[in-house]
Amino acid sequence: MSDEKKYGQYRGWADRVADVMSNHYSDFTYANLAIRGKLVRQVVEGQIDAAIAQVTGPETLVSFHAGANDVIRPKYNSEIVLPLYADAVRRLAASGATILLFTVLERTGNTGRAAKMWEQRFREFNRNVRAVGTEVGAIIADANEEVAFSDRRFLAFDRLHLNKMGHDRVAQAVLEILGLPFDATWRDPLPPAKAESKALRTFVTMMWFITFALPWMWRRARGKSSGDGRSCKYPIAIHWPLSHLD
Repeated sequence: MSDEKKYGQYRGWADRVADVMSNHYSDFTYANLAIRGKLVRQVVEGQIDAAIAQVTGPETLVSFHAGANDVIRPKYNSEIVLPLYADAVRRLAASGATILLFTVLERTGNTGRAAKMWEQRFREFNRNVRAVGTEVGAIIADANEEVAFSDRRFLAFDRLHLNKMGHDRVAQAVLEILGLPFDATWRDPLPPAKAESKALRTFVTMMWFITFALPWMWRRARGKSSGDGRSCKYPIAIHWPLSHLD
């Protein structure tokens, strides 16, 4: 089975990091509570207690990344979201676990009023991440310090989530931060992109709008999320890797 999809699940950066960690820590276990599309409030209510219940001490690494879905919402309220995020981090840190936090890319290469607004929001969001991270002694992975991540070819067709190549780059960056073996070429820029005709760019944008933008707006109008009905991959820590399912 391909590296992209294994054990019946698509493999994100966390699965790839877990692969390496399992080679360096005996009796290694791994849980993945993440669900795409969730807002900070939903993460706090549905995932924080479950994560804390599985912490055994500083040898437990808890990665926490939430809030980006809130930031891009039209009715985003930083006075609610940022304190919720900070309190969640403090609760996780109080469990005794080692905490890994992430900033969000402030500049995505897009232009226009919406891109500028999101950049301002993400800059404020990142200040909050760094502040509470410093407060609790968390490890902070700051994508804004790495030029390599600004290439939009690391994004899936929805222009929001990482693709296979993007997940691998993030995994290598995290492994380096954790002091584990990593592929040192992850910072290397991709070859120059091939020039595309205006007609092709227009067609791709139209397909993106129909496939992702319109459904996103329809969900917002109904108060729905892409995370509704989804479940996490591994709610309880399991021995990793799942070699018996290869």
